[in-house]
Amino acid sequence: MEGTVFTPCLEGMTSVKSNEGEMLTKPFLDVCKLVLPVIDKFGAAMALVKSDVGGNISRLESKYSSSPSEFNLLYSMVKAEIEAKTAKASSSCTNGLLWLTRAMDFLVELFRNLLEHPDWTMSQVCTDSYGKTLKKWHGWLASSSFTVAMKLAPDRKKFMEVIGGTGDLKADMEKFCTTFSPLLEENHKFLASVGMDNLKAS
Repeated sequence: MEGTVFTPCLEGMTSVKSNEGEMLTKPFLDVCKLVLPVIDKFGAAMALVKSDVGGNISRLESKYSSSPSEFNLLYSMVKAEIEAKTAKASSSCTNGLLWLTRAMDFLVELFRNLLEHPDWTMSQVCTDSYGKTLKKWHGWLASSSFTVAMKLAPDRKKFMEVIGGTGDLKADMEKFCTTFSPLLEENHKFLASVGMDNLKAS
């Protein structure tokens, strides 16, 4: 593998914004898709996250495909749903974008923990990241399934070897966190501005 598992994501992030600085739908979803192989390396521990992320990407993609010119900008889907008063539905793209962004927050936090706490085990890394990001939005059921899944986290050393490839893993991981965070932050700000940032899971 040329570079690390993060290399494709980092390349993808360079084209997420339009020249006017607006978030583009397809490039943003493509970057999220490129994160899926990283999630894969966690095996069973991240099966829930992976199916959640995959489902939300598909939902947003099919909306985008229905009218690429209309939904070229990521937030146009949300605006359309707010006008149609469907944004709060659990199957809405607004909900999809919110949960996709939250799942990505969790992953960024996870990689940050791997960088900052070299002595932590993988399950400590996962549990701490979960506590800082997704936990407050999850109901009891989602929370308990997550806690169980975290016990299946792979061995840290093995995981780092698997995602390392031939590149500079630490540098790429750091770049991934610092480049992706502001994009996710922007999604949160937008969703907060339209009152859609506090939806919880059952």
